[in-house]
Amino acid sequence: MEGQTSWQFHPTSHHQSRVAEFEPIREDSDNHDQDALVSLDAILPDDLLEKVLSFLPIASIIRSSSVCKRWYEAVHSGWHSWAEMSPQKPWYFMFTCSDDAVSGYVYDPSLRKWYGFDFPCIERSNWSVSASGGLVCLMDGENRSRIFVCNPITRDRKRLRDAPGGKTPDYTALAMSVDRSAHSYTVALAKCKQAPQDYCQWGLSIHVYESGTRSWATLFSEILVGWRGGDECVICDGVLYYLIYSTGVLRNVEPRHCLAMYDLSARPSRTSLMQMAIPVPCSLTCGRLMNLKDRLVMVGGIGKHDRPGIIKGIGIWELHNRGWREVARMPQKFFQGFGEFDDVFASGGADDLIYIQSFGSPALLTFDVTQRVWRWSAKSPVSKRFPLQLFTGFCFEPRLAIAS
Repeated sequence: MEGQTSWQFHPTSHHQSRVAEFEPIREDSDNHDQDALVSLDAILPDDLLEKVLSFLPIASIIRSSSVCKRWYEAVHSGWHSWAEMSPQKPWYFMFTCSDDAVSGYVYDPSLRKWYGFDFPCIERSNWSVSASGGLVCLMDGENRSRIFVCNPITRDRKRLRDAPGGKTPDYTALAMSVDRSAHSYTVALAKCKQAPQDYCQWGLSIHVYESGTRSWATLFSEILVGWRGGDECVICDGVLYYLIYSTGVLRNVEPRHCLAMYDLSARPSRTSLMQMAIPVPCSLTCGRLMNLKDRLVMVGGIGKHDRPGIIKGIGIWELHNRGWREVARMPQKFFQGFGEFDDVFASGGADDLIYIQSFGSPALLTFDVTQRVWRWSAKSPVSKRFPLQLFTGFCFEPRLAIAS
């Protein structure tokens, strides 16, 4: 299929860098043609070869490993060069919602190409996903305690200890944050369960895993009244941001969503999330949170004034001093370009790029926050085989020099 490439990347053990051996050509040699056939690759030291390769997009680096054995070793052992690479634009992994094993396609916005891709660890389309700094955290959608961390590019993976807080919460939200300077990461898990004897109350707990200690800690618990947790949270600049939803039982219909915050650095034990909650900027059908260079950004479906559950457009906002600042609104030509757009949708972002995808269509739209440019991706190789088929996806940063 045109525009589609399939490749796999498997980690190998580290090889020591070495300088290629060659014999100098004598000046009195009569074989001038042989002089001209000396390969530049034969005299290029390994560290310089790795440096040259590090300027390529990651997809090109991986494909270059098939050139020869030496290049294969350079790609798989050039961890020092990969650590100094400039950040790559985030990729988007798209797949079909089904009970089958997950496989799909990943989109590279730098080259505007799709690649066939088998994502490691993820077993079902209903798994929760969070990504940061080249790592992806995945949680199973059934008992919601099995959690994996992986680098999808190198296929490195690790299963974490089972998360605390019970295996049957009504709602769970997963967030991950990578600290590249400290070579560590944090996983936050918010669990929410309805009280068995009072349907107005929802028990919320926050649990955090630190890679340095390889252990979980339950940091916070609270009873929410008239509000419940959901499945959307993100860590941004040391703070866990969590979307909560009105249950309507106390007639708190407006706003339908609020943003709760918990400082993971200070870790206060006696506080109320509702006291610090920030209303969303307008009536939303759904909200998607993302960390763009330590800026909290929300992509939301804008509800109609008289029918707030019906989507009429999509907006992007940035949190600034406990208030929302509008970044952009999707032009109607792009909104209509999806065809039928549901009131909930998939969206994710990193760096300066935001992806938006309708669950009912494989079309993928990007928004560059810096350049303020909307753009369709290259046509997705995923095809819709029947009218009610659903699609989903998420984005992650492709990196080589990071492990779980």
